[in-house]
Amino acid sequence: MRMRTRIVPILALMAAATATGMKAQTEVAAYQPGVTGEGITYFLPHTRLLVAVTATKTTHEPGEYARFARSYLRLTNVPLTAYDQWTITSVEVIPYGVPDKTEAYTIKLKNKTSAPLVGLSRDGILLSVNTPAPEIPALPVPSVTQTDKKSRLNPADYKTEEILSAGSTTKMAELTADEIYDIRENRSLLTKGQADFMPQDGAQLKLMLAKLDKQEEALLQLFKGTESTETHVMTFSYDPQKEADGDVLFRFSPYLGPVAANDLSGSPVYISIKDLNTLPDTQPEAGNSKKKEAEDLRYVVPGQAQVRVYTPDRTLAELNVPLAQFGHVEHLGGELFNKKYTTRVTLFPETGGIQRIDAEEPR
Repeated sequence: MRMRTRIVPILALMAAATATGMKAQTEVAAYQPGVTGEGITYFLPHTRLLVAVTATKTTHEPGEYARFARSYLRLTNVPLTAYDQWTITSVEVIPYGVPDKTEAYTIKLKNKTSAPLVGLSRDGILLSVNTPAPEIPALPVPSVTQTDKKSRLNPADYKTEEILSAGSTTKMAELTADEIYDIRENRSLLTKGQADFMPQDGAQLKLMLAKLDKQEEALLQLFKGTESTETHVMTFSYDPQKEADGDVLFRFSPYLGPVAANDLSGSPVYISIKDLNTLPDTQPEAGNSKKKEAEDLRYVVPGQAQVRVYTPDRTLAELNVPLAQFGHVEHLGGELFNKKYTTRVTLFPETGGIQRIDAEEPR
Protein backbone atom coordinates (compact mmCIF):
# COMPACT_ATOMS: atom_id res chain seq x y z
CA MET A 1 0.00 0.00 0.00
CA ARG A 2 1.21 3.50 -0.76
CA MET A 3 0.34 6.58 1.25
CA ARG A 4 0.74 10.20 0.17
CA THR A 5 2.48 12.37 2.73
CA ARG A 6 2.15 16.14 2.72
CA ILE A 7 4.87 18.22 4.37
CA VAL A 8 3.91 21.82 5.10
CA PRO A 9 6.76 24.22 5.71
CA ILE A 10 5.74 27.81 6.41
CA LEU A 11 5.35 28.68 2.75
CA ALA A 12 5.97 25.41 0.84
CA LEU A 13 4.51 21.91 0.31
CA MET A 14 6.49 18.84 -0.65
CA ALA A 15 5.48 15.20 -1.07
CA ALA A 16 7.16 11.99 0.06
CA ALA A 17 6.12 8.43 -0.83
CA THR A 18 6.42 5.44 1.49
CA ALA A 19 8.47 2.35 0.84
CA THR A 20 7.02 -1.16 1.09
CA GLY A 21 8.26 -4.15 3.05
CA MET A 22 8.97 -2.26 6.28
CA LYS A 23 7.56 -2.48 9.80
CA ALA A 24 4.18 -0.85 10.41
CA GLN A 25 5.52 1.96 12.66
CA THR A 26 6.57 5.60 12.31
CA GLU A 27 10.23 5.57 13.26
CA VAL A 28 12.23 8.61 14.33
CA ALA A 29 15.97 8.04 14.05
CA ALA A 30 18.93 10.29 14.75
CA TYR A 31 19.87 12.08 11.56
CA GLN A 32 23.14 11.38 9.82
CA PRO A 33 24.20 13.31 6.72
CA GLY A 34 22.99 11.53 3.63
CA VAL A 35 20.82 9.02 5.52
CA THR A 36 17.27 10.26 5.12
CA GLY A 37 15.68 7.32 3.33
CA GLU A 38 12.08 8.08 2.45
CA GLY A 39 11.60 10.13 5.58
CA ILE A 40 11.46 13.72 6.71
CA THR A 41 14.47 15.24 8.39
CA TYR A 42 13.78 17.96 10.95
CA PHE A 43 15.68 19.97 13.54
CA LEU A 44 14.82 20.95 17.06
CA PRO A 45 15.56 24.60 17.80
CA HIS A 46 18.31 26.28 19.74
CA THR A 47 17.04 29.48 21.37
CA ARG A 48 18.72 32.80 20.72
CA LEU A 49 17.77 36.25 21.96
CA LEU A 50 17.09 39.28 19.80
CA VAL A 51 17.48 42.49 21.78
CA ALA A 52 15.63 45.40 20.15
CA VAL A 53 16.85 48.78 21.39
CA THR A 54 14.65 51.82 20.76
CA ALA A 55 16.58 55.09 21.05
CA THR A 56 15.72 58.74 20.43
CA LYS A 57 18.17 60.88 18.47
CA THR A 58 17.86 64.65 18.89
CA THR A 59 19.82 66.77 16.41
CA HIS A 60 20.66 70.31 17.53
CA GLU A 61 21.42 72.88 14.81
CA PRO A 62 22.78 76.31 15.84
CA GLY A 63 21.01 79.46 14.70
CA GLU A 64 22.50 81.97 12.29
CA TYR A 65 22.92 84.50 15.12
CA ALA A 66 23.67 82.00 17.91
CA ARG A 67 26.77 83.86 19.11
CA PHE A 68 24.66 86.97 19.76
CA ALA A 69 21.92 85.18 21.73
CA ARG A 70 23.29 86.07 25.16
CA SER A 71 24.16 89.70 24.44
CA TYR A 72 20.99 90.67 22.55
CA LEU A 73 18.29 88.41 24.03
CA ARG A 74 19.82 87.16 27.30
CA LEU A 75 19.45 83.57 26.11
CA THR A 76 21.67 80.93 27.72
CA ASN A 77 22.51 77.32 26.85
CA VAL A 78 22.26 78.09 23.15
CA PRO A 79 24.23 75.63 20.95
CA LEU A 80 27.02 77.22 18.94
CA THR A 81 27.81 74.06 16.97
CA ALA A 82 25.69 71.20 15.65
CA TYR A 83 25.55 68.01 17.72
CA ASP A 84 23.44 64.90 18.27
CA GLN A 85 22.07 63.73 21.60
CA TRP A 86 20.89 60.13 22.14
CA THR A 87 18.75 58.53 24.84
CA ILE A 88 17.58 54.92 25.22
CA THR A 89 13.79 54.77 25.25
CA SER A 90 13.17 51.03 25.69
CA VAL A 91 14.80 47.61 25.42
CA GLU A 92 12.87 44.48 24.38
CA VAL A 93 14.21 40.91 24.61
CA ILE A 94 12.65 38.45 22.14
CA PRO A 95 13.53 34.72 21.98
CA TYR A 96 13.69 33.07 18.58
CA GLY A 97 14.74 29.66 17.31
CA VAL A 98 17.54 28.58 15.01
CA PRO A 99 18.16 24.98 13.92
CA ASP A 100 20.20 22.97 16.42
CA LYS A 101 22.36 20.83 14.13
CA THR A 102 23.10 18.48 17.04
CA GLU A 103 19.38 17.73 17.41
CA ALA A 104 18.44 16.53 13.93
CA TYR A 105 16.10 13.58 13.36
CA THR A 106 14.30 11.81 10.54
CA ILE A 107 10.69 10.67 10.49
CA LYS A 108 10.63 7.50 8.40
CA LEU A 109 7.26 7.13 6.74
CA LYS A 110 5.95 3.59 6.50
CA ASN A 111 2.78 1.62 5.94
CA LYS A 112 -0.09 1.99 8.41
CA THR A 113 1.25 5.16 9.93
CA SER A 114 -0.74 8.37 10.29
CA ALA A 115 1.81 11.19 10.19
CA PRO A 116 0.83 12.67 6.83
CA LEU A 117 1.20 16.34 7.66
CA VAL A 118 4.44 17.78 9.03
CA GLY A 119 5.01 21.53 9.33
CA LEU A 120 8.56 22.79 9.02
CA SER A 121 10.04 26.26 9.08
CA ARG A 122 12.14 27.45 6.15
CA ASP A 123 15.29 26.26 7.92
CA GLY A 124 13.84 22.88 8.91
CA ILE A 125 12.65 23.39 12.50
CA LEU A 126 9.73 21.13 13.41
CA LEU A 127 6.59 23.22 13.94
CA SER A 128 3.64 20.85 13.76
CA VAL A 129 2.40 17.33 13.04
CA ASN A 130 -1.01 16.58 11.50
CA THR A 131 -2.01 20.24 11.62
CA PRO A 132 -1.04 23.33 9.62
CA ALA A 133 2.11 25.03 10.88
CA PRO A 134 1.51 28.31 12.72
CA GLU A 135 2.93 31.49 11.27
CA ILE A 136 6.16 32.54 12.97
CA PRO A 137 5.94 36.17 14.18
CA ALA A 138 8.30 38.54 12.39
CA LEU A 139 11.23 39.79 14.43
CA PRO A 140 11.90 43.53 14.77
CA VAL A 141 14.22 44.99 12.15
CA PRO A 142 16.35 48.15 12.30
CA SER A 143 14.36 51.24 11.39
CA VAL A 144 14.39 55.04 11.57
CA THR A 145 11.24 57.15 12.07
CA GLN A 146 11.04 60.92 11.94
CA THR A 147 9.34 61.90 15.20
CA ASP A 148 8.65 65.61 14.79
CA LYS A 149 6.51 65.87 11.68
CA LYS A 150 5.53 69.49 12.20
CA SER A 151 6.70 71.70 9.35
CA ARG A 152 9.42 74.10 10.45
CA LEU A 153 9.14 77.83 9.88
CA ASN A 154 11.66 79.51 7.59
CA PRO A 155 13.17 82.51 9.44
CA ALA A 156 14.14 84.18 6.16
CA ASP A 157 10.43 84.64 5.40
CA TYR A 158 10.05 86.84 8.49
CA LYS A 159 13.10 89.11 8.13
CA THR A 160 12.16 92.71 7.50
CA GLU A 161 13.62 94.79 4.68
CA GLU A 162 15.72 96.66 7.23
CA ILE A 163 17.24 93.42 8.52
CA LEU A 164 18.02 92.15 5.03
CA SER A 165 19.73 95.39 4.00
CA ALA A 166 21.97 95.56 7.07
CA GLY A 167 25.66 95.66 6.24
CA SER A 168 26.94 93.05 8.70
CA THR A 169 25.85 89.95 10.59
CA THR A 170 26.20 91.83 13.86
CA LYS A 171 23.81 94.54 12.66
CA MET A 172 21.37 91.96 11.29
CA ALA A 173 21.34 90.18 14.66
CA GLU A 174 20.75 93.47 16.47
CA LEU A 175 17.85 94.45 14.21
CA THR A 176 16.34 90.96 14.51
CA ALA A 177 16.47 91.20 18.30
CA ASP A 178 14.77 94.61 18.11
CA GLU A 179 12.04 93.09 15.95
CA ILE A 180 11.48 90.33 18.51
CA TYR A 181 11.13 92.91 21.29
CA ASP A 182 8.65 94.87 19.16
CA ILE A 183 6.59 91.72 18.61
CA ARG A 184 6.49 91.05 22.35
CA GLU A 185 5.47 94.64 23.08
CA ASN A 186 2.66 94.55 20.52
CA ARG A 187 1.40 91.27 21.96
CA SER A 188 1.39 92.77 25.44
CA LEU A 189 -0.57 95.84 24.26
CA LEU A 190 -3.13 93.64 22.53
CA THR A 191 -3.74 91.51 25.60
CA LYS A 192 -4.08 94.65 27.74
CA GLY A 193 -6.44 96.34 25.28
CA GLN A 194 -4.04 99.26 24.78
CA ALA A 195 -3.06 98.74 21.15
CA ASP A 196 -3.67 101.52 18.62
CA PHE A 197 -5.67 99.14 16.44
CA MET A 198 -7.66 96.79 18.64
CA PRO A 199 -9.48 93.78 17.14
CA GLN A 200 -13.24 93.95 16.81
CA ASP A 201 -13.92 90.60 18.51
CA GLY A 202 -12.27 87.72 20.30
CA ALA A 203 -11.76 85.68 17.14
CA GLN A 204 -9.82 88.50 15.49
CA LEU A 205 -7.74 88.96 18.64
CA LYS A 206 -6.89 85.28 18.66
CA LEU A 207 -5.84 85.46 15.02
CA MET A 208 -3.60 88.49 15.60
CA LEU A 209 -1.91 86.91 18.63
CA ALA A 210 -1.28 83.68 16.69
CA LYS A 211 0.39 85.67 13.90
CA LEU A 212 2.67 87.44 16.39
CA ASP A 213 3.56 84.12 18.04
CA LYS A 214 4.48 82.68 14.65
CA GLN A 215 6.71 85.64 13.79
CA GLU A 216 8.51 85.45 17.13
CA GLU A 217 9.01 81.68 16.85
CA ALA A 218 10.56 82.03 13.39
CA LEU A 219 12.92 84.86 14.35
CA LEU A 220 13.96 83.16 17.60
CA GLN A 221 15.25 80.22 15.54
CA LEU A 222 17.98 82.55 14.28
CA PHE A 223 19.33 82.73 17.85
CA LYS A 224 18.20 79.53 19.59
CA GLY A 225 18.68 77.19 16.64
CA THR A 226 16.48 74.19 15.88
CA GLU A 227 15.94 70.64 17.13
CA SER A 228 14.77 67.58 15.21
CA THR A 229 14.13 64.12 16.62
CA GLU A 230 14.23 60.61 15.18
CA THR A 231 13.30 57.26 16.69
CA HIS A 232 15.81 54.51 15.90
CA VAL A 233 15.31 50.78 16.41
CA MET A 234 18.52 48.74 16.48
CA THR A 235 18.83 44.99 17.03
CA PHE A 236 21.51 42.87 18.67
CA SER A 237 21.57 39.06 18.69
CA TYR A 238 22.84 37.06 21.67
CA ASP A 239 23.33 33.30 21.99
CA PRO A 240 22.81 32.20 25.63
CA GLN A 241 24.72 28.94 25.53
CA LYS A 242 25.19 28.89 29.30
CA GLU A 243 24.84 31.08 32.36
CA ALA A 244 26.62 34.42 32.01
CA ASP A 245 27.00 37.65 33.91
CA GLY A 246 28.66 40.76 32.57
CA ASP A 247 28.81 39.93 28.87
CA VAL A 248 28.92 43.14 26.83
CA LEU A 249 25.83 43.09 24.60
CA PHE A 250 26.43 46.47 22.96
CA ARG A 251 27.75 49.90 23.87
CA PHE A 252 25.97 53.21 24.12
CA SER A 253 27.23 56.73 23.47
CA PRO A 254 25.10 59.81 24.22
CA TYR A 255 26.53 61.33 21.02
CA LEU A 256 26.58 58.28 18.71
CA GLY A 257 23.78 56.13 20.12
CA PRO A 258 23.93 52.31 20.37
CA VAL A 259 27.13 50.92 18.85
CA ALA A 260 28.72 47.48 18.56
CA ALA A 261 30.19 45.74 21.59
CA ASN A 262 33.74 46.22 20.29
CA ASP A 263 33.26 49.96 19.61
CA LEU A 264 34.97 51.68 22.53
CA SER A 265 33.34 55.03 21.75
CA GLY A 266 30.42 53.97 23.95
CA SER A 267 29.91 52.73 27.50
CA PRO A 268 29.08 49.01 27.88
CA VAL A 269 25.56 47.66 28.22
CA TYR A 270 25.65 44.21 29.80
CA ILE A 271 23.52 41.07 29.67
CA SER A 272 23.23 38.38 32.31
CA ILE A 273 21.72 34.90 31.95
CA LYS A 274 20.75 32.95 35.07
CA ASP A 275 19.46 29.37 34.88
CA LEU A 276 16.42 29.15 37.18
CA ASN A 277 16.71 25.33 37.32
CA THR A 278 12.96 24.87 36.98
CA LEU A 279 13.19 21.31 35.63
CA PRO A 280 13.76 18.19 37.73
CA ASP A 281 16.64 15.87 36.94
CA THR A 282 15.63 13.31 34.33
CA GLN A 283 15.97 9.62 35.11
CA PRO A 284 16.61 7.00 32.40
CA GLU A 285 13.61 4.77 31.71
CA ALA A 286 13.84 1.08 32.49
CA GLY A 287 13.22 -1.52 29.81
CA ASN A 288 13.75 -1.38 26.11
CA SER A 289 14.17 2.41 25.96
CA LYS A 290 16.28 2.45 22.82
CA LYS A 291 13.58 0.73 20.82
CA LYS A 292 10.97 3.06 22.26
CA GLU A 293 13.03 6.15 21.44
CA ALA A 294 13.49 4.99 17.86
CA GLU A 295 9.72 5.05 17.41
CA ASP A 296 9.13 8.42 19.06
CA LEU A 297 8.83 12.00 17.93
CA ARG A 298 11.26 14.40 19.59
CA TYR A 299 10.31 17.65 21.31
CA VAL A 300 11.94 19.91 23.91
CA VAL A 301 11.00 20.65 27.49
CA PRO A 302 12.68 24.09 27.78
CA GLY A 303 14.25 25.44 30.92
CA GLN A 304 13.59 28.91 32.29
CA ALA A 305 16.29 31.58 32.47
CA GLN A 306 16.29 35.04 33.97
CA VAL A 307 17.56 37.56 31.42
CA ARG A 308 18.71 41.00 32.48
CA VAL A 309 20.01 43.84 30.29
CA TYR A 310 21.63 46.58 32.33
CA THR A 311 24.19 49.34 32.74
CA PRO A 312 26.08 50.10 35.95
CA ASP A 313 23.38 52.71 36.69
CA ARG A 314 20.08 51.04 35.81
CA THR A 315 18.27 47.95 34.57
CA LEU A 316 16.96 48.33 31.01
CA ALA A 317 15.07 45.01 30.77
CA GLU A 318 14.52 42.01 33.03
CA LEU A 319 12.34 38.98 32.32
CA ASN A 320 12.15 35.20 32.45
CA VAL A 321 12.62 33.48 29.09
CA PRO A 322 12.27 29.80 28.10
CA LEU A 323 15.46 28.44 26.52
CA ALA A 324 15.65 25.14 24.66
CA GLN A 325 19.30 24.59 25.56
CA PHE A 326 18.55 24.90 29.29
CA GLY A 327 16.02 22.06 29.03
CA HIS A 328 16.08 18.53 27.66
CA VAL A 329 14.74 16.51 24.73
CA GLU A 330 11.75 14.26 25.36
CA HIS A 331 9.97 11.65 23.26
CA LEU A 332 6.36 11.64 22.13
CA GLY A 333 5.28 8.00 21.87
CA GLY A 334 5.09 6.56 18.39
CA GLU A 335 1.87 4.78 19.36
CA LEU A 336 0.13 8.15 19.20
CA PHE A 337 0.57 8.11 15.43
CA ASN A 338 -1.35 5.06 14.30
CA LYS A 339 -4.51 4.18 12.43
CA LYS A 340 -6.75 4.50 15.48
CA TYR A 341 -6.08 8.14 16.28
CA THR A 342 -5.13 11.33 14.49
CA THR A 343 -2.80 13.13 16.89
CA ARG A 344 -2.21 16.83 16.26
CA VAL A 345 0.86 18.50 17.74
CA THR A 346 1.92 22.16 17.58
CA LEU A 347 5.32 23.26 18.87
CA PHE A 348 6.78 26.62 19.87
CA PRO A 349 9.23 27.64 17.10
CA GLU A 350 11.62 29.35 19.53
CA THR A 351 12.00 26.41 21.97
CA GLY A 352 10.63 23.23 20.38
CA GLY A 353 8.29 22.81 23.35
CA ILE A 354 4.76 21.52 22.90
CA GLN A 355 2.27 24.34 22.50
CA ARG A 356 -0.78 22.16 21.87
CA ILE A 357 -1.54 18.45 21.52
CA ASP A 358 -4.82 16.66 20.96
CA ALA A 359 -6.01 13.40 19.45
CA GLU A 360 -9.08 12.61 17.40
CA GLU A 361 -10.47 9.12 16.90
CA PRO A 362 -11.57 8.52 13.31
CA ARG A 363 -15.31 8.09 12.78
